[in-house]
Amino acid sequence: MQYQERRTQRVSVGRVTERSARSGILAGPVAGKERIAAVYPPHPAEPGTRLVHRASGFAGALVRVEDGRVLLRGDVGLERAFRNDPGTFSVDGVAVRLVAPSVAAADAPALRVSRTEKTASGSRAVSGSKARVARASRILVEGVHDAELVEKVWGDDLRLEGVVVERLDGIDHLADVVRALRPARGRRLGVLVDHLVPGSKEARLASEVRHPHVMVTGTPYVDVWEAVRPAAVRIEAWPAVERGRDWKTGVCAQLGTGEPGAFWRRILAGVTSWRDLEQPLVRAVEQLIDFVTDPG
Repeated sequence: MQYQERRTQRVSVGRVTERSARSGILAGPVAGKERIAAVYPPHPAEPGTRLVHRASGFAGALVRVEDGRVLLRGDVGLERAFRNDPGTFSVDGVAVRLVAPSVAAADAPALRVSRTEKTASGSRAVSGSKARVARASRILVEGVHDAELVEKVWGDDLRLEGVVVERLDGIDHLADVVRALRPARGRRLGVLVDHLVPGSKEARLASEVRHPHVMVTGTPYVDVWEAVRPAAVRIEAWPAVERGRDWKTGVCAQLGTGEPGAFWRRILAGVTSWRDLEQPLVRAVEQLIDFVTDPG
């Protein structure tokens, strides 16, 4: 579905609180000590469910879950017990987190869709709902500012869809990160890249990633700041910065705005909806949301 059509059709969780923004879709860096482990979609642990133990390949019907152990009975009657850790088992090729049936049902409350109220992304707002447990699929962005901007505009949509945003802190090791995350059906990766233009370093690194369950897209802008429309920041235009100089530092120097951290807070405060962003960024994020929410 085209992103312009879906903008009027997608529904989203209502209001974003500061707490949900901190503990919701933003999961910190994808690598290093701060990385938060992948969260797998819940699946009811009902007897008879066919499961595959991902590490050993043993497949069988669920007999029971007891004291943190899952007992499976194989096709020839052999029974084996495994720890019930998130992502240990898969159902129909999708890694899951086994939960009590009552817990799984509680994760799917009734939604009330507003006909008039819209979220920052332009989606129809939803009340009476809570954030969905995160999918194994996720969106990777280059840095903190990219993540915060995506959260501000698309956070409601992503919470409803159960999509986590993780930051790469640069894309120099993008191919290694993709291999480490092992994308597959039900575990797709969308990657948002700045300065994705022919001949750029970013375009070269993106071209090294070729996988049916990975989509790399981005914008022509040197930095995500430039994807914010100047009017939202109350400037006439983004200044040109000489080659070789740190772009953010150069911008702040020319605009006389002080240090980059303070100016970023001003930029972020000026963004209230997708209308404050340039279309290449809006289009790129919408494409990634479509991609990672499709099971593939």
